[in-house]
Amino acid sequence: MRVSMDLELKDIPGQLLLVLKPISDFKGNLVTVVHHHEKRTPRGTIPVQVVFEIKADKLDDIISKFEESGVSVVSVDEKRYLEHGTVILIGHIVHTDIQDTIDKMDETGCAELVDLNLSMPKIDCPSSACLKIDAVNKEELNLVIELLKKIAVEKDLLVIEPIESELRV
Repeated sequence: MRVSMDLELKDIPGQLLLVLKPISDFKGNLVTVVHHHEKRTPRGTIPVQVVFEIKADKLDDIISKFEESGVSVVSVDEKRYLEHGTVILIGHIVHTDIQDTIDKMDETGCAELVDLNLSMPKIDCPSSACLKIDAVNKEELNLVIELLKKIAVEKDLLVIEPIESELRV
């Protein structure tokens, strides 16, 4: 996942290293560092923005390391989902509880439904739904698709998966 953080550093030598080392230690990939040395916050600290890529389960560890070393984390703007896919479900989607299907996807913690288009021509006719899914990475996207296939078998739905993913940079 890609993360953008706004931080505040004390104006003493070595502070930037307190930011870069945890990112490196947790196998993060640094994308950008903007160090505003000429500016000061009202607290007299130096604002720094870092953008890096890291495995989702390591983000809290990095934030903890920052806080332990006295680096103030002002904001974290996660851009978690880097893979995108689309799945079409056909069958009695509403009658088989579409909310349950969405909840099961959300419970994975690695993907989320970002768009749902539902077509229900008549109450007794099969409906169709186009689900746009964002996931942390390609493997997680595939896991969610496999989960949807299992759910579809249980609910007697047809899954069509014109999955197309692209990496956001």
